Amino acid sequence: MNNPRVIPLQQTDRLDWLRLIRSRRVGPVTFYRLLGEHGTAAAALDALPRIAAEAGVGDYIPFGHKAAYDEMAAGSAMGLRMVCYSEADYPQALRQMPDPPPVLWTRGNLELCRKPAIAIVGARNASSLGTRMARLLARELGEAGYTIVSGMARGIDTAAHEAALPTGTLAVQAGGIDVIYPRENTQLYDNITKTGLCLSEHPLGLVPQARHFPQRNRIIAGLSEATLVVEGALRSGSLITAQDASDLGREVMAVPGSPMDARAAGCNALIRDGACLIRSAQDVIDALHRPLSAQATEPEQTVKPAPPPEQIGRRILDLLGPNAVPEDCLIRDLDLSAAQLTPVLTRLELEGKILRHPGGFLARAG
Repeated sequence: MNNPRVIPLQQTDRLDWLRLIRSRRVGPVTFYRLLGEHGTAAAALDALPRIAAEAGVGDYIPFGHKAAYDEMAAGSAMGLRMVCYSEADYPQALRQMPDPPPVLWTRGNLELCRKPAIAIVGARNASSLGTRMARLLARELGEAGYTIVSGMARGIDTAAHEAALPTGTLAVQAGGIDVIYPRENTQLYDNITKTGLCLSEHPLGLVPQARHFPQRNRIIAGLSEATLVVEGALRSGSLITAQDASDLGREVMAVPGSPMDARAAGCNALIRDGACLIRSAQDVIDALHRPLSAQATEPEQTVKPAPPPEQIGRRILDLLGPNAVPEDCLIRDLDLSAAQLTPVLTRLELEGKILRHPGGFLARAG
C-alpha cells in the first residue's frame, strides 16, 4: 500500500480526495495505489479516464467536482468534520491497518481516538445476562481509561455505548453518518455525539445495506486494541469483527456462555480456538498488558521476470472464483512480485473483471 505521508491538505486537495474515493470502482486499495503512482489525487483523477480506456472501459467519468463539493458543503452545514488519511487528526490506530478508509466523516470528540480503545460487540437479540455483562465491562473499562468502540446496533452494541457515555464511546456507522440505524437509537446517537464520537467512511445520506456492515466491522476492529465479543451466534457479524481483529493482529476476547444458548455458541467457539476468556474488566486489562512475543523475520524473495500482462491476467482470472482470497496468496500462487502483479490487478478491476474486498481480498466478478 502506497500510503501518503501525514501532511495537512488544502481544501482543493480534500475535494480531490473525496472525488477520487467516490469514483466508480475505486476502493481504498486502488485509491492508495493511484495516489502512489501519480503523486496527488488531482493527477490520479486526470489519469483515471486514460487508465480505464486502456482497460477497455471507454465511458469512464470520475466522480464529479460539483457532487463532491455538495457533499462537503452538506457535511459542513450539519456540523460534521471530514478527516483524510494524510491529516494529523486521522485515527492513529486505523493507520496501522492495511488500506484504511482514505476519508472519514466524523461528528463529536476526535480526541477519543487518541486513547486506547476496546471494541465490545455482540448479539442484537441479546439476553438479559449478556446485556448486563456488556454494560458492566463497558463501564469499568471506560473508567480504566479505554474508549469503548461498537457499531450502534441493537442489543450488546447499544448496552456498551450507553454504559460508556460518561467516559467516552465511539460508534462506527454502516451507512452515512447522518443516517441513524436503527431508528430506535436516535437518542443514543444524539448522546454519543455530545460526549463521544460517531464516524463513517460512507457518503452522506447512504442508507445502510447488508454489504456495508462488514466494512463497518473492519473499522471497529481497526480502531481497537482488542475486540471483545459478549454474545454471538456462530455465523454472526460479531464473529466477522473478531476475525477482522485477528487478521489485523489485534487481541480477540470472548465471554463464555451456556452451551445450551445459541447466542453463546460463537463466543464459546472463539475461546476454543484461542480467544482470551473474559470474566471481568480486569481480565481484559491483564491480557492487554502481556508482553508481545518476538516476530521472526521473513527471508527475502527473489523476483523473477514477469510474463506478459495478458498472460498474467488470464492466470489471475483462472485462479480467482466468487469466494474472496487474500492478495498475498495470489502472489504466492503466481510466483510473482507485488510490483509485477499490481498494474494487472488495477486493469482487471477497472474492467470490472475482479472485485476487491476489505483486508486485501480479491474475487472474480460475476
